[in-house]
Amino acid sequence: MSASAPGGTPPLCVLAYTPRERARTLVRGLFTRRNARIITVRNVDEALEAFRDSLIDAVLVDAGAANDALWEVAALAREFPSAPFVAVAPLRVADGPTIARCAALDFVDVLVEGVDDRAGREVIGRYFFSTRFAAALDEVPRRLAFTTDVQSAAWRRIVAHTGRAVRTEDLASALGVSREHLSRRFAADGAPNLKRVIDLVRLIAAAELAKNPGYDIRDVAKVLGFASSSHLSSTAQRIVGTRPASLSALRTVDLIERFVRGRGRSRSSSRPAIGRSS
Repeated sequence: MSASAPGGTPPLCVLAYTPRERARTLVRGLFTRRNARIITVRNVDEALEAFRDSLIDAVLVDAGAANDALWEVAALAREFPSAPFVAVAPLRVADGPTIARCAALDFVDVLVEGVDDRAGREVIGRYFFSTRFAAALDEVPRRLAFTTDVQSAAWRRIVAHTGRAVRTEDLASALGVSREHLSRRFAADGAPNLKRVIDLVRLIAAAELAKNPGYDIRDVAKVLGFASSSHLSSTAQRIVGTRPASLSALRTVDLIERFVRGRGRSRSSSRPAIGRSS
């Protein structure tokens, strides 16, 4: 398994169906073991297993492989639209119909062998699920009412985990403060609790993944590292007051709105301290 990316965030996870050596060489040249984990599959069953085991950031499909397995894997683009599908092809004249078919299946781009070997990472970088997730949430939602640099910095590091679990200790270490200091400063002036904000971001990611026809709630829970679908269910009820089955119908703004209506702080944190004067 690849090491974590800089800052302690999980590395990208790229699924590759590349039966031809030329396509495999191109894909290997785009990523390093430090910044990405590449899952190579041979057929649609292995691809489905990968989708239900890991959060897939992108799928690279060897469009130069003329076989049935190619189209079985390519058809998953409709089942898992959260993961961008990118064709890898020599782009010969005869490849035109193949590329057109990929486009009809909602592939987002094509990497051309011998042309995009070096620049391919930049070409497809903007499509990665983790990249799009972080960009969409880079600006702290106003409804969360964060007012300090510590809150904003912690928020962006939480978002960088794309819904995977993140420990308070790791956040504090990355920000150069103690765990106690971070938790206290994050929740200052009536702001939401840090742990609840972590859970909110996890549920935002869960809602996005739940919109994939190929996922059920059990799959989403596993991909994001929840202990079980029951754990995801209890988190959804506690943080946004809804059942997991309803997540796919909710937008990020809907989840945040539900969160700020009294669910951003635990009951114990909102009680006055014993002996405090009114």
